Amino acid sequence: MATETRFAPARVTRMSAGRRGRIGLTVLGTVLAAVAFFPVLWMITSAFKTRDTVTDGKLIPDEFTVQNFVYVFTEVPFVRYLLNSFFISAVITVVALLLHSMAAYALARLRFPGRETLFMTIFSTLLITAPVVLIPLFLVVRELGMLDSYAGLIIPAIFNAFGIFLLRQFYLGLPRELEEAAIVDGCGHWRVYWSIVLPLSRPILSALAIFFFLANWNSFLWPLVSTTNPDLTVVQVGIASFQSQYGSNWNYVLAAAAVAAAPMLVLFFSFQKQITESIKTSGLK
Repeated sequence: MATETRFAPARVTRMSAGRRGRIGLTVLGTVLAAVAFFPVLWMITSAFKTRDTVTDGKLIPDEFTVQNFVYVFTEVPFVRYLLNSFFISAVITVVALLLHSMAAYALARLRFPGRETLFMTIFSTLLITAPVVLIPLFLVVRELGMLDSYAGLIIPAIFNAFGIFLLRQFYLGLPRELEEAAIVDGCGHWRVYWSIVLPLSRPILSALAIFFFLANWNSFLWPLVSTTNPDLTVVQVGIASFQSQYGSNWNYVLAAAAVAAAPMLVLFFSFQKQITESIKTSGLK
């Protein structure tokens, strides 16, 4: 009885410390989320301001107007920009997921000479930033005659070492017994990949699809360099040209940016669980 009385305050102290820690983390997370979301909120509310009040420093407009959005959709072919970005991002996402999953499965499960060297070579490309390879990539695409074409916008963006790395880490965590049972039943590597591994990869593929689509939807530098055809303009380049065309008319620029950000915000809030799970999975090995 005396022992229980002696240890009871210690347990109460640990519980109080744990509760204070959770409250502190909750407050910290709330503050960080507010700081991260504030620019988006500012962009959305400023898109409804008039030209005279867009730079007044107020978060809530004194006078709401939708004329900025009307102006965006009537003065430039903004719908064409959106469709170009959607088409290019969707094609890159689908093709990249298919090729990356096959490459990652081979690097995780198949045994062949130079496998580790090949993986390290792919992994090392994560250390190279996009501006470093911009000019060599432009020269290669020009020699192949793909400038000012959808192929020139899509093919160079398909390879992504991060996707291969993330999928390989996921495949290493899959139980080998499933694949060995399928091989005993007469399945080849392709059948194992297509019928067993790929269905099990839906969570990580869903998360990667979001990452790839977001990255290519927001792509600016390569589309700006590789195309001069107005019919191939993507939404980010379209917003930039809109800004230069109208100078300091930030109400139009922010309205265009809000329209471009809306699909991505919907995607993120719809699949935030898959994104969180993929990040947890990629950090295990």
